[in-house]
Amino acid sequence: MTVASAVPVSELPLALTAGDPAGIGLEIALKAWAQRHARSLPAFVVTGPVDAIKDVAQALGMTIPVLSVRSFSEGRSVFSTALPVLDVPLTTKAVAGTPDTSNATAVITAIDLAVSAALRGEVGALVTNPISKHVLHGAGFKHPGHTEFLGELAAAFEPTARVRPVMMLASDELKVVPLTIHIPLKDVPGAISESLIVETAHTLAQALTRDFAIALPRIAIAGLNPHAGENGSIGSEDAAIIKPAIARLARDGLRVTGPHPADTLFHAAARASYDAVIAMYHDQALIPIKTLAFDTGVNVTLGLPFVRTSPDHGTAFDIAGRGIASPESLIQALLLAETMAGRRAAALAMRG
Repeated sequence: MTVASAVPVSELPLALTAGDPAGIGLEIALKAWAQRHARSLPAFVVTGPVDAIKDVAQALGMTIPVLSVRSFSEGRSVFSTALPVLDVPLTTKAVAGTPDTSNATAVITAIDLAVSAALRGEVGALVTNPISKHVLHGAGFKHPGHTEFLGELAAAFEPTARVRPVMMLASDELKVVPLTIHIPLKDVPGAISESLIVETAHTLAQALTRDFAIALPRIAIAGLNPHAGENGSIGSEDAAIIKPAIARLARDGLRVTGPHPADTLFHAAARASYDAVIAMYHDQALIPIKTLAFDTGVNVTLGLPFVRTSPDHGTAFDIAGRGIASPESLIQALLLAETMAGRRAAALAMRG
């Protein structure tokens, strides 16, 4: 459970992790700060390498003051005039587009620092810039991805709490949850289960109500196989696993439909019939939202004791250092984190 802050959430900064220093995270953090007034952004404090951020600003000709701060509260107080950074030094000087496993510890430490602040109530929410999983794995990182790592950190903080993070991609056009995430496609059929679908749907429904202000959320559930199995002629999972889960959720009082053939679930008329989709695997979920909202989609982690959002893109090593990275998805992540944190605080105040 997150420690309640004595400071209203509206007066707390957000924590923004730097991500992989060889990617575009530092560039888009600088660009987002430059648009803080034009886009009415909440104050945020970067956890990451202050020298590397200054190097990126200089290399790209960005006259942005970057200030090392000692606390998140200090960072909020200077945000209007400088980009505040809680310094996490690198082992090796970052080279744009060339990730280095020797800097993996700094990347992980920056995440840990920000998560700890969120759990202690020192920040209103957590926003994370992209990391490179294969770089971190090369340094001994054991987690499949960012989402799973955040879940473990939250569980370690409160061992008696039930923490099962759920990944959601959100935009104005679509909200979608992949039931399974970073596993090979061949392992998906064995990984889906009635209990996983039910638990994921309850977590999603709670988040839609609490964090997105949807009083009676409608959830569509995609089938696994083509044509949702076509009555068992194209695979058995839809009839044997997904349909019973949907029936169980309906008995629980949730408004759910499915299993729907995924190929007809994401056009405009279909999207008008639901508030969010649970897809069965990573690409079934991410292809439609990245087609509809490539620059504005936001990665949201549900089921954590704090708000976490992230840009809906990766490190983009191929364009790092060129000054062409768009900060739009990060800006949307910052705005959504602020909104979600405010709604969550309001819901908590009503209960207490």
